[in-house]
Amino acid sequence: MKNPLLRLFAATLFASGAVCASAQPLLTAQELNGKLNAPDVRVLDIRDPKSYVENHIPGALNAPYGAWRGPAGNPGELPDIKKLTALVQSLGLTPQTHAVVVSSGKDETDFGAAARVYWTLKVLGLNNLSVLNGGLKAWTQAGLPLNNAPAKVAASQFVPTINQEMIVTRDEAISLVKSGKAQLVDARPSDFFRGDTRHVAAKVPGTLPGATNVEHSQWFKPGTSQFVSTDEAKKLGQSLNIKSGEETINFCNTGHWAATNWFALSEVLGQKDAKMYAGSMVDWTQAPDALPMDNVPNRAKQLLIDAKIWWASK
Repeated sequence: MKNPLLRLFAATLFASGAVCASAQPLLTAQELNGKLNAPDVRVLDIRDPKSYVENHIPGALNAPYGAWRGPAGNPGELPDIKKLTALVQSLGLTPQTHAVVVSSGKDETDFGAAARVYWTLKVLGLNNLSVLNGGLKAWTQAGLPLNNAPAKVAASQFVPTINQEMIVTRDEAISLVKSGKAQLVDARPSDFFRGDTRHVAAKVPGTLPGATNVEHSQWFKPGTSQFVSTDEAKKLGQSLNIKSGEETINFCNTGHWAATNWFALSEVLGQKDAKMYAGSMVDWTQAPDALPMDNVPNRAKQLLIDAKIWWASK
């Protein structure tokens, strides 16, 4: 950089923390273990408090997944910004912090929780983020240490703001459906996509008009919560006919499984036009006026689905 003014400007930005290098989105257990003593690394264990108290990665803070979710009636929505600000500050997070999200590693659905927290942090303006690939299960299988010592950290003063460019609202989704100018990607298992079942909080089975079904589970090594390699993800993206350079709207029932598809496309494959309709099908079907849908079953089948959901809740 030959221009002295540009050099001074860049130096000032780095000194103030305004410029941060983004971390690699996926870390192996060994890679995370090598970073644990770094002062800027913050491990966020998103399991329930009871599991966290029993054992966790040394120095990890408990940040239960439920704290990052919306109300029971529409859990895909982001919590209030005041609640999110308090949560982020209590974890001592700033744009300079390297936050590593750790879930249990139970299965591919569990990975969606880590991806959703990662997405939420990025929406809040934090970019130095990673997910522990395979979660705590991978850490344990690697023979790495655990303890049950409570971790404490000084609260930060960071005040996040919502990056609306990463979020698709219901009104925006309606507009995109009408225009056909975006790829609509349904991350749910095929029985949801086909309209054979629905989420308990959704009013109608089915999917968004014109959507393509890309099940979230396809991004993992079979039978594990281990995300595939970047090369394998690239091949998979090509086989699924997801067009790079075209706006991609990821959705599911409540923005959980969709977070995995968003993570795969945006963070692993570098598709920066990937967004998420966080409210997803629960939000879409709760609109005051019925919105268009594909794969909606007839009334008799809907009643049968309702009965199955009612019986399962007993």
